Amino acid sequence: MDIKLHNTLTGTTEVFQPLQSGAVSMYHCGPTVYDRAHVGNLRSYVFADTLRRVCEYNGYKVHQVINITDVGHLSSDADDGEDKMTKALNRLGKPLSLAAMREVGTTYFEAFKNDLGALNIEPPQEFPRATDTIDDDVNIIKILVDKGYAYRTTDGLYFDIAKFPAYGKLGGIKLSEQRDGARVQINAEKRQPADFALWKLHPTLGWDSPWGKGFPGWHIECSAMSRKYLGQPFDIHTGGIDHIPTHHNNEIAQSEAAFGMPLARYWLHNAFITMPNGKMAKSLGNSLTLSALADMSISPLAFRYWLLTAHYRSPVQMSLEAIRAAQQALIRLLAVASERSAAGGQIHSAYRQKFLSAVNDDLNLPQAVAILWELIKDRQVSDADTYATMLDFDRVLGLDLAHMPRIAAEDIPLEIKALADARQEARLSKDWTKADALRLEIESRGFNVKDTAEGYDVRPR
Repeated sequence: MDIKLHNTLTGTTEVFQPLQSGAVSMYHCGPTVYDRAHVGNLRSYVFADTLRRVCEYNGYKVHQVINITDVGHLSSDADDGEDKMTKALNRLGKPLSLAAMREVGTTYFEAFKNDLGALNIEPPQEFPRATDTIDDDVNIIKILVDKGYAYRTTDGLYFDIAKFPAYGKLGGIKLSEQRDGARVQINAEKRQPADFALWKLHPTLGWDSPWGKGFPGWHIECSAMSRKYLGQPFDIHTGGIDHIPTHHNNEIAQSEAAFGMPLARYWLHNAFITMPNGKMAKSLGNSLTLSALADMSISPLAFRYWLLTAHYRSPVQMSLEAIRAAQQALIRLLAVASERSAAGGQIHSAYRQKFLSAVNDDLNLPQAVAILWELIKDRQVSDADTYATMLDFDRVLGLDLAHMPRIAAEDIPLEIKALADARQEARLSKDWTKADALRLEIESRGFNVKDTAEGYDVRPR
């Protein structure tokens, strides 16, 4: 069965055809490691992980790269402002040196990997760091200089987008509509407002280059790392929708200008997690980390489950109530897996076909989750076959059902415990009417209460 993906480059949903039969190469824009990733950032990597899992579910061998930006990402897309890593050094009281920058980057890189592990995200084959590929950046910039795509200013080297007529083809960006808008020409030496930095000069910090000491632009780093590890072109490039107007169009321009061939054939982008007042962002002071959710007794896998219930191209508004509801659904799912686990089951072919059809339709994970619950409710399917099919689906969903309970069954919501305590008091008082009413209320919220010699036991239904 074909995989269909929505390609931002063409604006259409297309049948995926890899460059090499049986293999898929994919690159995902990784974090700038100046701070902890927030859950809005992490949506991109849950999306990338499910994309990889869908490809593997279809029998492809996947070569996956997630880069780590640890220098060169300025605070503005217009190549203005302070490097985010140097901002981290200032925030943490560290010396302004490459060694200190590397140390801070390593700290937040390790935190990022821990977040991926908590979300049951499969690690990529490569995690290249920008500071380890400076020579690759310089080599591509040399080619662009030789071909006449770059020009010099007092603060660095810039790409001349006027020399690349196809600029903005990703997402249909029309620069004529943006010149007086989002991309203001802050640097008066730039020929066009959208010209972007290839190399930024710095008097004391950075690496030596033919143009002087400094550091690479954020965009050239991704072009260099993707080409180094995947070649050019490669199959799939992903990122958040905020990368479309600037970062990804810049990657395309410099890579195609340098080498005369496409960078990637399919470009996929996930929507934001929004807050009531707009998108989630560290700069807006409204971000939430995975560890903050854990402090609220919300499992990382519950957050993953919540993301699976919305299509990756649809924005979702952050709601602790919705994530807690997802946690209860996941508890029930784990309880079903525990109750029906049995050896010798067979994957149910009809349900697998429905599931495959859903995930291959531009990663329709909400429908795939619905099919999982349809399977669970179908008592014509044996427990052993249900369990085998659940584990097969989990190859894509990534909820770690084979190693339950990641969320312990005793993690019952406080309001359910309160209802169960009230019912127990009613039983001890022989107020059977109230006890029955409370039992029905507990069941309506997705839990069963069972009387025991010690009192009672509450379990997800």
